[in-house]
Amino acid sequence: MSDKHLSTQFDAELSGISTRVLEMGGLVESQVAQSIYALTNFSGETASQVLKQEENVNAMEVEIDRDLSTIIARRQPTARDLRLLIAVSKTIANLERVGDEAARIARTVQRVLNSGVSSRLRLPMSDLAFEADLAIAQLRKALDAFARLDTAKALEVLKQDDLIDREFDGLLRKLITYMMEDPRTISTSIDLVFVAKAIERVGDHAKNLAEVIIYIVKGTDVRHNPLEAVESMVR
Repeated sequence: MSDKHLSTQFDAELSGISTRVLEMGGLVESQVAQSIYALTNFSGETASQVLKQEENVNAMEVEIDRDLSTIIARRQPTARDLRLLIAVSKTIANLERVGDEAARIARTVQRVLNSGVSSRLRLPMSDLAFEADLAIAQLRKALDAFARLDTAKALEVLKQDDLIDREFDGLLRKLITYMMEDPRTISTSIDLVFVAKAIERVGDHAKNLAEVIIYIVKGTDVRHNPLEAVESMVR
């Protein structure tokens, strides 16, 4: 079998795995959006759907990881190709954790509904939805950067990470105010703190994906570096 044939097969296998990673990304993005819909609309049915999807996400991670191991064993890839395979493994691990955060939000929705909380209570649902929109946009941009191996777009994700952090801090202050003004909101507000934190973590995982993309393209580990240093490394 010629080297060219082997190379063609390897490229096809990598392309197939990349496609499945993007499918997994689309699934977890949908999970996050559905979990926030369940929260803002007090929909137990939608929360249950999110939890059912968690099994599919977990299965996809295991299958892709298994195929990565098979490729490494069979193809004995060169350093650059091995870097790509390792980066893909990190990518699906981050996506699986995004799915975990969506499931955490869904379970919180079920707990809030079971507690009999009234939808008429004054709570910052629109603020949570806005934070979630930011996180979902970050995740979508990171997945687009992965599909194109676009370091400029990955850098945009890193630059916008502070937006979600600031929104989270604002939500915490607002929830504390609600609890002080109306003791009836204390239990639900505490649950919403954990929801806000879960959303923030989705943004963190999008940031991790962006760093992985830069690693794939540049071969440089940019984790734990200030943004200015990362910009210099990407140039």
